[in-house]
Amino acid sequence: MRNLAKRVIFQTLNDKRSVALILIAPLLILTLVYFLLGDSDYVPVVVLDENVQTQLVEAFEAETLDVRLDTVDDPFGYLEDNKDVDAIFEATQEGTTITLREPSTKSSKAVREIQTALSALNPAADIEMNYVYGEEGQSTFDSFGYVFLSLFSFFFVFILSAMALVKERSGGTLERLLMTPIKRGQVILGYTLGYGVFAVVQSVFIVLYTIYVLGLTSLGNIGWVFLVMILMAGTAVFFGATISVFARSELQVVQMIPFTIIPQVFFSGLIPLDLIPYGLGNLSYVMPIFYGATAIKEVMVYGSGFAGIWGYVLGLIFYAGVLYLLNMRALGKYRGH
Repeated sequence: MRNLAKRVIFQTLNDKRSVALILIAPLLILTLVYFLLGDSDYVPVVVLDENVQTQLVEAFEAETLDVRLDTVDDPFGYLEDNKDVDAIFEATQEGTTITLREPSTKSSKAVREIQTALSALNPAADIEMNYVYGEEGQSTFDSFGYVFLSLFSFFFVFILSAMALVKERSGGTLERLLMTPIKRGQVILGYTLGYGVFAVVQSVFIVLYTIYVLGLTSLGNIGWVFLVMILMAGTAVFFGATISVFARSELQVVQMIPFTIIPQVFFSGLIPLDLIPYGLGNLSYVMPIFYGATAIKEVMVYGSGFAGIWGYVLGLIFYAGVLYLLNMRALGKYRGH
């Protein structure tokens, strides 16, 4: 038993990836969480009617709020047209109303600051909450379900493709295939199309199950959701192929997950980019899950069509193209040029 334990210890110490997984990965992830969940310097933008009492304006400005005065006839339309505004505050004889874009961390921060400002003027004020998208008290799954659609679409296809390609290479299948007249690009596209069939089936199942069984609401056409999911899955195949170049076994693919997949989860939309301190939100633009999750949110939460998601779709296509070129270059060493 003692000899077996020693063998396991020395084998693990000789595997740099295992040591990194045990010692370095937790520290990196904890550091990332520390920065992402640290104190945000974000200041919510609140619009008040330009004829509101000066006392109320001063009370709002005393809090951590960016107060703007404007004439608002239609709060819902105003928030749709002004993406930088977080809340509209209205105080009339009928009552006090706060209109927000959607239930989110940003909205909650705006409401807290508004309530603090009102507590000094009228602690007993009854506030009505309205949302342009979503509703008060909706479940966490309703708020973030779109994130998991993109995450699962990417993660499982990535695991399948990366492990299968490592197995193909370790078994010599890939080298024998490259000895034939087939081109490197055809090899990559062949693998992509092969796994893409399962990716399409997976995407259809996930979307239909989430909407019609779990009851996740989609304001837009789910056809656009299918398109984004399929693009995500295709990008995951290229991503898995790229990662497989650096792995000699299926275990090493798993060891790379904390460095390749987990960081993407934090930038997928679970935390609004505006609330991420130190400008770290800009890192999301180099992560494919961000583009997929944001596009799906645009369709399902905001009801956007292609005009609202084309930029994110283009981002996924560009990302897949870069990975395709990297895989072409990586396969060259197996053919000898």
